[in-house]
Amino acid sequence: MADQKTAFITGANMGMGAMMARKLAERGWQVFAGVYTGGDKSELGEHPNITAVDQDVSQDASVTESVKAVATALGGRPLDLLINNAGIANIGTGPVEGIKMDETKKMFEVNTFGPLRVCQGFLPMIRQGAPNSRIINFASGAVRANPVCSGSYNMSKWAVEGLTCTLRNELAPFGIEVTSIEPGAVKTHMTANAEETTKSIWSDMPEDIKATYQPHLLETTTTKMVEQINAGNDPDYVTDEVLALLDKPKWKPRYLVGKDVKPMKVMLAVMPERAFEKTIQKAVGIPQYKG
Repeated sequence: MADQKTAFITGANMGMGAMMARKLAERGWQVFAGVYTGGDKSELGEHPNITAVDQDVSQDASVTESVKAVATALGGRPLDLLINNAGIANIGTGPVEGIKMDETKKMFEVNTFGPLRVCQGFLPMIRQGAPNSRIINFASGAVRANPVCSGSYNMSKWAVEGLTCTLRNELAPFGIEVTSIEPGAVKTHMTANAEETTKSIWSDMPEDIKATYQPHLLETTTTKMVEQINAGNDPDYVTDEVLALLDKPKWKPRYLVGKDVKPMKVMLAVMPERAFEKTIQKAVGIPQYKG
């Protein structure tokens, strides 16, 4: 159908990616779902409007092949929507002084260079659909709270914000809207088993780093962080909020989505940055220096 809206979603074999793919397909969109090669696609389901496309966002060749596959399927038609949803967490954790560099590099290959590769590959098809085409990049509410022992993840998602803001300027002449989504904690595969995940932060640390930081940061990582994750947002709610943006003619640079992060928008607007930082530190149990 020449007038059928088209979308490509990365990381769509499960979680929110699969959920957004299904919701768009049910609305009549032709959806290309980027799925990790060899990964479980059962959550994506089977819908006549969904085409699964093998893609590993951390690999140049894989992204290139996925672009070719979508271009062939579209047969010269434009791509109306690109959603960079693929991401990983729970590696490269721990205090910055002790994080493993190889794990941090892997984090960036997926969370940061992944969206960059995908944007580079699909932008010709996106520009072809201008001024009605759009790009959504998933950052994280973590860039507002900057939780301890999550430096690798925080850095990788802050970089996504930089990508979004640059694209907004570069694509403004074409009328293409771009935004970042900063979701709070969401109950997905990534946040499952929070208790065990947070404990592993310290079990994998060198003994000297553990002895230095654990007395100060153990509570916020294994108690406060777990409480926040377990009280996370329903993915159905978050994906509805994200897709509702498609009804807006103009987009803001970023949207905070979730009951836990939306109050931060108001706080950031009325509080000095340092006061906001201190409020967050107190809320998550980070002890203050009392010299």
